[in-house]
Amino acid sequence: MSSLPVLLVFFQTRKMDLVSKKWINTLIFSLFFIGADCTSVEKKIYVHLNKTIPCVRLLNATHQIGCQSSLSGNVGILHVLESEENLDWVLRTGPNPPYMVILEYQLFSRSIMMKLKDGSGRVAGVAVVTPNANPAEGFSPHTSCPNENTGVYSESYSPSMAHCNVTMWNPFGNGLSYEEFDFPIFSMKDDNETQLIRQCYMDHNRWLNGSTPHYPLCAMELNSHMYAVTDTVTCMRRNQISDKFSLNTANEFVCDPLGDFNVWAASKPLNATAKGHKMSESVVIAAARLDSRSFFYDVAPGAQSAASGFIALLAAAHALRNATQDTSLNRTILYTFFQGETFDYIGSSRMVYDMEKQQFVVDLDNVHSLLEVGQVGLRANSRLWLHSDPVSRRNTSVDDEVKTLVENLQSSVMGLNVSVSEPNFSQPLPPSSFQRFLRSRPIPGVVIQDHQSAFSNKFYESMYDNADYLSLSYPQNMTQEEQLEFITETAKALAEVATVVARALYKQAGGDQSRLSTINADARIVNYILYSFLVQSNNTWLQQMVTSASSLKNRPTNFYVGVENQLSEPTHLVEHVLANLTGSVVNVTQDDCQKQRENESDSETKHLYKYSWVQGAVRPNSTEREGFCVRSTIHRSTAVSPAFELREYASKDYSTWTESRWKSNFKGRVFLVASHQLEMLTLGVGVGVLVTSLLLTYIISSKADILFSSQREPTNATY
Repeated sequence: MSSLPVLLVFFQTRKMDLVSKKWINTLIFSLFFIGADCTSVEKKIYVHLNKTIPCVRLLNATHQIGCQSSLSGNVGILHVLESEENLDWVLRTGPNPPYMVILEYQLFSRSIMMKLKDGSGRVAGVAVVTPNANPAEGFSPHTSCPNENTGVYSESYSPSMAHCNVTMWNPFGNGLSYEEFDFPIFSMKDDNETQLIRQCYMDHNRWLNGSTPHYPLCAMELNSHMYAVTDTVTCMRRNQISDKFSLNTANEFVCDPLGDFNVWAASKPLNATAKGHKMSESVVIAAARLDSRSFFYDVAPGAQSAASGFIALLAAAHALRNATQDTSLNRTILYTFFQGETFDYIGSSRMVYDMEKQQFVVDLDNVHSLLEVGQVGLRANSRLWLHSDPVSRRNTSVDDEVKTLVENLQSSVMGLNVSVSEPNFSQPLPPSSFQRFLRSRPIPGVVIQDHQSAFSNKFYESMYDNADYLSLSYPQNMTQEEQLEFITETAKALAEVATVVARALYKQAGGDQSRLSTINADARIVNYILYSFLVQSNNTWLQQMVTSASSLKNRPTNFYVGVENQLSEPTHLVEHVLANLTGSVVNVTQDDCQKQRENESDSETKHLYKYSWVQGAVRPNSTEREGFCVRSTIHRSTAVSPAFELREYASKDYSTWTESRWKSNFKGRVFLVASHQLEMLTLGVGVGVLVTSLLLTYIISSKADILFSSQREPTNATY
């Protein structure tokens, strides 16, 4: 390609005969044609990795966590780590640093990762091979004391119980998700791409019998550059500067606050536009969390940590639909689903803040009691544990209400294969949204969990907290539709939990004890919800409940909270499921459904309901759907930390988590590299060819009159 400038000079400086011009044009066209097919050349050089997921950077008030690459990506020689003893090759003795380390899942531990972090000068990055089946041993990259600095227990509120001094809730927690790494870390599925990488290592990089591997060597590039650095205070300040002084129409922000929306619904309609205290209104909050996380971005299966609780609450709300509509209860049940609880209780702290500021549909004075459903998918001996706060129970009136709530739960297990018990020793509440309410005032409440002390969940906030961990399995060779209809043992067990919750809520709201036996959660509905969230949302049951099937995925739901002003997948799905399970069908057309709220004749009920036109089932022998209008009491409320509304980015009272922005895509690719000497030789030859081309161009151009002179015949020539 370096001869192309010479040919252009030939063509442009002098008139040539027709044959010469034609020959030069043909050659130039051929060279351009060869150069234009650069993508095929790239495919021969690089093997692009399509199933990689990165670790990204997050920031809070004091520091940053997560991973990133350099601006152009990190490149290193591949080394498959076979044992922890093999680390010496990467950190000290290997002759070709930096290394891109391939970790089998058994070696993805805190001890190995911290050694790699300390030797980061010789480590270009890490790729973790995720298994196709869950490991037998426990693994939790979360901390051993989740949300310890933003719960209720502190130096001013029972310091002896602060920082998990009494109960270490997450004994498998190694804190890896809260470390900072200055190199990229990606996860890879154990499939054909991973086998190719292993084979490339075996063919080119494996150290055998004391011999050093010879070039060419197999290398990998990982690219996951992050824009934000230091902490939330710094990144938000840079956002403000960009917002004020940027000349671009699109502001070049470097980070975004974590956040989403809470979803709530009431057992009887409440005017959502009338904020603050409502006279003579008493509510029982039924709460669950919606979010989870893991070490890697967008891998947050959260089956036990999040889904088991909110699925049980969804099923309980469905079981109570008829009972609450048929009977006038003394108290209103407020179903609340909080987002961002993993990151220092974003959703619950915002709801409490809004209640305090008279910006929610009710205030804290309207709250009678709270029942929260936590991790309930791994019950040992069919037992549930009722956790309460021993500090607030020193208040006699609070203690009496907690005892009543416990009694209601105990009386709700009749006819069920489940028992409920209180821990037999004084301990603080486990990590729960209820703690944020207690920070404001002593509210009676109970948190239902499947563990007495430490978590039963040995994969808390990890990529292994998935459907397999909940034993959600189906017989082989079943179609999707058959799996959807097959009621698993997990669904039956969660249906019993939902029944206990529904009966207790009904009794707590003032319902009649004699009707408790008629309130039962439907295991079939539980099975539908489990399948929709933990297997795939794109199924015939959920397709009927949404406004558009384009939002449904052929994979498990990702429960990562995301950033503010972006509606996450679980929030969207829970909103539609809850509306259909607790609402009613209105016999109107699609156009009238959209206008129904404005057409309410009674001004007092104008803002009580939400109307949604959903797809409905497919008509028999047709591809069209029988859509219908659903009227429900479903609403959203903001789930962004009050710290960002108050602009207190260094707050110690509220969550300050932000997510760094990054380039539009993450990349990983494998290729062969030559030795440094050969690279220098190639560079030298290339420079030599370039200089020679420039010199020849100059000489030919300066001698053009001689080289391209044309012989003219005399004017007086005769023939």
